[in-house]
Amino acid sequence: MSNPNQRHVPVLFNEAIGFLRVQPNGTYADCTVGLAGHAEGILRQLGPEGHLIGFDRDPEALSLAKVRLGRVLNEMGSEAPRMTLIGEAFSNIARHVEPASLDGLLADFGVSSLQFDEAQRGFSFQADGPLDMRMDTRSGPTAAQVVNEISERELANLIYENGEERRSRTVARAIVRGRPVTTTGQLARIVASAVPAMKHDKKHGHIHPATRTFQALRIYVNRELDEISSLLEAAPGLLKPSARLVVISFHSLEDRIAKDSLRDGAQKGIWEILAKKPVTAGEEETEANPRSRSAKLRAAERK
Repeated sequence: MSNPNQRHVPVLFNEAIGFLRVQPNGTYADCTVGLAGHAEGILRQLGPEGHLIGFDRDPEALSLAKVRLGRVLNEMGSEAPRMTLIGEAFSNIARHVEPASLDGLLADFGVSSLQFDEAQRGFSFQADGPLDMRMDTRSGPTAAQVVNEISERELANLIYENGEERRSRTVARAIVRGRPVTTTGQLARIVASAVPAMKHDKKHGHIHPATRTFQALRIYVNRELDEISSLLEAAPGLLKPSARLVVISFHSLEDRIAKDSLRDGAQKGIWEILAKKPVTAGEEETEANPRSRSAKLRAAERK
């Protein structure tokens, strides 16, 4: 496999770093370090009194990020800030970060390039691989266990709720009939044979029939929506007054949680919303990095 750091392109990089308003002596949390694209941007703006705290529950991603960020610290020499990397889900942030200690918090909820592009991780049907989908490969059920062990009704419900797939009953029925399902390619073929491709919208064109099912399983396996809700609930208590929160989502379920949380917080006097509408990638970025097309950034300042 080629060096993943070389092909990793952080989404909405300039916008995210700009909204964070990084101060050289500040303390910042990158809750989704991934391959460290955004984290490097923060680190390079910090001085010797600064501190970057990074979270990622993917052991492989965290290991690669540690190498990349370690090189940056070496380059900075005596001017390098402090860095702490934590190999846990970001929902555990309050266990590691003191109340009202952060000057900024960033979370990019998308699947990292490492996870999506490596067939062995089982996140994509672009190449056949084991049906895994776990961000933390050390624990939890795989997607294969989910599709092979739960009932048809439960499967239909999770595909509908987490994938917004209106044909979830048909998809679930086909999957159950096709059991055992062990690879990404097999699952994609089963779904494609059961339902036709749907036209998504003018921006994205036609999407593969299995796209929503894969999204639903990934969210379920990794408890992604619960993780996001937990982080957004904890964030106000961890940020200093005037500190910034920046979140990047990639589908409507994630964005809805972020939008509702910030709106409710603004009504309670917790947040000042910094962008009334979500910030999206421009034409130049979407052409260079197609995955940025669905990205939406929301930012707020702690009152």
